[in-house]
Amino acid sequence: MKKILPVTWVVLILSALFSSCQKQDQKISLVMSELNPEESVSGRMSTVFKQKVEELSEGKIEIRLFFSGILGDQKQVMEILKTPGGTIQLASGPGNFSTYLEGGAEKSSLLSIPYTFKNDEHFWAFANSPLAEQILNEPYEMGLGVKGLYYAHEGFRHFFSNQKIDRLEDLSGKKMRVPGKVFRKLASAFNSVPVEVSYTNLYASFQTGVVEVAEQPISNYLSNSFNQVAPYLILDSHIIGSISVLINSECWDSLSQNQKNVLILAGKYAADYCHQIVDDANDLAMVILKSEGVTITPVEDIKPWQNACIEMRNEAAAVDPELYQQILDLAK
Repeated sequence: MKKILPVTWVVLILSALFSSCQKQDQKISLVMSELNPEESVSGRMSTVFKQKVEELSEGKIEIRLFFSGILGDQKQVMEILKTPGGTIQLASGPGNFSTYLEGGAEKSSLLSIPYTFKNDEHFWAFANSPLAEQILNEPYEMGLGVKGLYYAHEGFRHFFSNQKIDRLEDLSGKKMRVPGKVFRKLASAFNSVPVEVSYTNLYASFQTGVVEVAEQPISNYLSNSFNQVAPYLILDSHIIGSISVLINSECWDSLSQNQKNVLILAGKYAADYCHQIVDDANDLAMVILKSEGVTITPVEDIKPWQNACIEMRNEAAAVDPELYQQILDLAK
């Protein structure tokens, strides 16, 4: 279990300061979309975010939280989220939100470059740095309709398949689900056939043979029952499963400074909570998957996987080479 980070006691102190301002704020209700199930790492974090917002605001800000993509897949949710006056004000989704924002915010795509983050602590060093704030603020500054509140992660992503995968070459020719252009290039680098399928349709796509390979963090693989249709997992840790929580820009602008502070601080608290649970959640998921008969293959030599990505890594980093190098330099 992770140690509680300093932000936790900061929240406790500042919550007392917020109470003097609550009387000036009108009660508001915000709808939040969560793509994953309630018991997933992301779902649990969103629950904690909701609870902390309502606690810090003394009930003046209500979060109506909907799980498992009930409000739509990621593309549908983002379309509503970025629209002024839309019915969704908050959404938890992938850290690389550039795929769903036409016209820019390409900096977030740097987080999807394979083998960027060396380990868990490398990511958290980024998430708690001004570099993360720079990326989260980019779509707001560009007038794209959303603003990022905070970053977290669900663990490193690994490939899973309906056929056994022992090595990189086994991905060749397989139909791989890709959620965006960076992943499409990754599929091509591994000689797979990229297939765009929404997350909410992924389970069914395995059943129908539309997809043969996909990738997710271990806990998501289990919580979405993907092991039932694709019981072969190979631990290559190609990309970390970053999460971003976004808010509609018009909604953000309408909030008082106190309300904004509540959301920001609740976000820090929720990210801290995720930091504490994510490793244990993935470790437990691994135990359960083994007990359910999933074939789990470790990668003994990651270099061939990394070498296959060199060209696409360089191309993807060209979005902002200086920023990408700064992210790399945060590794300890």
